[in-house]
Order: sequence, then C-alpha cells, then structure tokens
Amino acid sequence: MRLGPRSVAALCLVSAIGVVFFGWPLLAGRESGLAAHAGDAPWLFGALLPLLVAVVVATVADSGMDAKAVAMLGVLAAVGAALRPLGAGTAGLEPMFFLMVLSGRVLGPGFGFVLGSVTMFASALLTGGVGPWMPFQMLSMGWFTMGAGLLPGAERLRGRAELAMLALYGAFAAFAYGTVMNLYGWTIITGMASGISYQPGDPVHENLVRFLAYVTATSLGWDLGRAVLTVVLTLTLGGTLLRALRRATRRAAFEAPVAFEEPAACEEPAAGKAERAPRG
Repeated sequence: MRLGPRSVAALCLVSAIGVVFFGWPLLAGRESGLAAHAGDAPWLFGALLPLLVAVVVATVADSGMDAKAVAMLGVLAAVGAALRPLGAGTAGLEPMFFLMVLSGRVLGPGFGFVLGSVTMFASALLTGGVGPWMPFQMLSMGWFTMGAGLLPGAERLRGRAELAMLALYGAFAAFAYGTVMNLYGWTIITGMASGISYQPGDPVHENLVRFLAYVTATSLGWDLGRAVLTVVLTLTLGGTLLRALRRATRRAAFEAPVAFEEPAACEEPAAGKAERAPRG
C-alpha cells in the first residue's frame, strides 16, 4: 500500500510528536520540575489514538485500503499479540518482532505503523503490561514496523537477497527499539550510579554519554537476544511467510479499481426480425 500525501503528513505528525515526548527531558532545565516522563503517558496516549485513526483514514483515502485490509490488520495484530507472551521475560526473545518486519515489508509503511502500534496495544492488554510505558512502546513498535515498509526494492528484490536485507534490518531495528525505549526508562529511574544516571539540566552531550553507558550496562544483552531471534526466524521462516502474506494481499486485491459498465443492449433475435419483415 503506497503512501500518499495525506498518509505522509499524518505519519510525520505522529512521529514528530513521538520524538518530542521521548527527547524533551534532555533539554529540560535543572529546576524546571519537568525532568521526567512520569506524567507524559496519559498525554501521549491521548494524542496517539486519534493520530492512529488519522493515519488509517489517510491511508484509506490515498491507497484505497478497505474493509479487507482492516480485517487483515486485525488478524496480524492478534497473531503478533499472541506471539509476544511466548518469549517475554526470557533474555529478550520476542518472536513478534520478526512478524512485524515481514508484515511491514509486504503491506507498506503506513499499514506497518498502524499494525505495530495496534499489536503492541493488544499485547499489553493480553499480558497485563498496561502502564505509563505502553504509549511509548506503541510508538516505538510503529516506527519499527514502518521502517520495514520503507526498505528499497519492494517490487524487484526477492529470494535470499531480500531475506538477508530483512534480517539485517531486523537486527538493527531490534537494537534501535531497545535503545529508544531505554530513553524513556532512563529518565525516570533514580538511585543509579552518577556515571550512568540522568542529570536534569546537564548539557545534552554529557547526558548522552551517560545514556550510552546505561544502555551498555543494562540492556545490551537483552537487545542482543531479540536481534538474534529476529534474524534466525527471518532467515528460516521468512520466505514462507512472505509468500503467504503476498498471496493473501493479491487475493484480497486491496487496490483493485472498481469499474461500472453499462449493460449491453439486448438485440432482438434474427428470427424475430425476419418474421416482422414486410413481405413484397
């Protein structure tokens, strides 16, 4: 599903809001009283839901996404939500990530962003993981899935080359997802060593150095497990799943144009014409 101007505008808007909510503590002053994310979640969640609806509406208007596409969105979100508990809490092994990569690749960035966000929302309800972190997870997973839809060669690249590209992207995005989510958690955790803790009001570059040390010390192993599992599943099961998803989209014919034709005029049988012909 190709992006049109309205889809691009909606995605840029929701992404810009997400970047602000993730990154503004780095610019907060020491005495501002706004140096943590604790009160962000309700505001971000309240802004995110209508913006997700706006992305869907814009995609419908630009690419003709219809009820069949919405049904596929629901099915893939349900499958992704069901996959998440299979590895949650075990060294970062989360099989839902490889499904998001392949789905975003086949169905495009707009569909992918909505799918990633809705899947994370559904999985949070399923696993009891609802909390102030949930809207940040929805945004991060939306970006993760959207990125797969923006990879080049969607019309030409197939086979092992495509799987290798998706595996590399999945590994990179698995680390990127963990890093972005760490930016949320790092600013609200207190009592850490001064070398890795967030210091409100300090220069951005100093806080970034502490943040990199925090990521290395706390979550690098977890992100590595997620990346390795995503690569292994993509290389082993990716070809089969890609073919299944592409077959489903062809049969659904999401973008098939609807054309109405005038019914052909019924011609009178030749025998009838001969009977009424004037006799000389």
